[in-house]
Amino acid sequence: MLFSSVTFLFVFLPISLAVYYISPYALKNIVLLIASLFFYAWGEPVYVVLMILSIFFNYICGKDIEEKKENPRAARKSLIQALIVNLLLLGFFKYSGFFLDSLNRILPFHVTYRQIGLPIGISFYTFQAISYLMDVYRGEVRPQKNILNFALYISMFPQLIAGPIVRYTDIEAQLIKRNFSAAKFGAGARFFIIGLGKKVILANGIGEIFNSINNTFANGGKLSILTAWMGAIAYSLQIYFDFGGYSDMAIGLGKMFGFELKKNFDYPYISSSITEFWRRWHISLSTWFKEYVYIPLGGNRVNKSRQIFNLLVVWSLTGFWHGAAWNFLFWGFYYGIMLVLEKFIWGNKINSLPGWVRHIYTLVIVIIGWVFFFSPGLKEAAAYLGMMFGTGAAGLADKEVLFLLSSNWLLWLLGILASTPVISRFINRRGYSSRRKWVMALLYMCLLLTAISFLITSSFNPFLYFRF
Repeated sequence: MLFSSVTFLFVFLPISLAVYYISPYALKNIVLLIASLFFYAWGEPVYVVLMILSIFFNYICGKDIEEKKENPRAARKSLIQALIVNLLLLGFFKYSGFFLDSLNRILPFHVTYRQIGLPIGISFYTFQAISYLMDVYRGEVRPQKNILNFALYISMFPQLIAGPIVRYTDIEAQLIKRNFSAAKFGAGARFFIIGLGKKVILANGIGEIFNSINNTFANGGKLSILTAWMGAIAYSLQIYFDFGGYSDMAIGLGKMFGFELKKNFDYPYISSSITEFWRRWHISLSTWFKEYVYIPLGGNRVNKSRQIFNLLVVWSLTGFWHGAAWNFLFWGFYYGIMLVLEKFIWGNKINSLPGWVRHIYTLVIVIIGWVFFFSPGLKEAAAYLGMMFGTGAAGLADKEVLFLLSSNWLLWLLGILASTPVISRFINRRGYSSRRKWVMALLYMCLLLTAISFLITSSFNPFLYFRF
């Protein structure tokens, strides 16, 4: 069930909120847990059992690690065993096909296997479970005694299938006590409406432009240089509004149910370096890899060569987390190389450049990176990049690029503006007058109705991050 679906908006969400708010405070977690399990079972009726098993397993492991704290060696052993089970579970469903395909390319015989469907959200809830176990081992949190509260932490539907990845330390107290108010609910509704607008109006609309261009390329057609760049830019905006919009909806839903979830995107396309970009893009994932992979490897407390190794390992794993394919692995390694270059070689030179030059440099690097991300393989990525830089392209420009610009100029303008803080600053500026409050309420209502109309009339409503 998508947040941006008629069933969710008009059936699941109103019923869940109504039952949640009329229930006694002591039962609210149970109501939200049941709603979350139903939400997941709607799309994954079989794999909900897998998630429940993961909940029980990690709940027991957390208590086991805590009980062995007096014996650090035994506690470490329990942690390692629990991590191995979690990673094997994730690896089996997400990466077994990739590894078997890779083996079949080099083995003299063929290994037959049955392709297994990827459980939605397994990457997110597995990483949350791992962060919980690591924090219990480090002594940063005590293990959750109430299994229902722990189950809610893992399965809470606002962030279950697409994040943000929530650390247990950030939500522990809220599982026991949280505040409710009309103002908080209203803020959550505004977050949700903005996220819905980003997803349904901008991501879906710009995604159709990308699909038009990419289908031409995938079917063997040649693109002009400008058309190829337009396709890559369209995908850059689509994935931002798709995932960023979904994260806004998740944060908004969290507020509506009384939870405070951390920001996951902070206008990444205004960045002036790749380092800054990754401080602003998918913040919860970057933070997770920093806390649970980079720092345990030694982080910045090691010599230069080991630090470079740590960065390349972390970013290769980041790419591989996104998908079981060589192009995702290369995409992560590509960013690892860029970050190493910025940190140790050309960082000072870049910082001395004018701001607009640094901004263009960052956007070009990021847009090139998205080509590896959206391509089905490295060969296709190389061919697409070749057209962007003139190799095999059908000239500098063609009629298609002019048509896609002229017929979608308003969509492009809104996409560019919404990827900067300009609109947000206007909405959130201080000094609300009574009249302005009514005007803003009317604008939010118009945005909601527009998004719903787009949703009802359009058959194009994909969600890119379901594949991860």
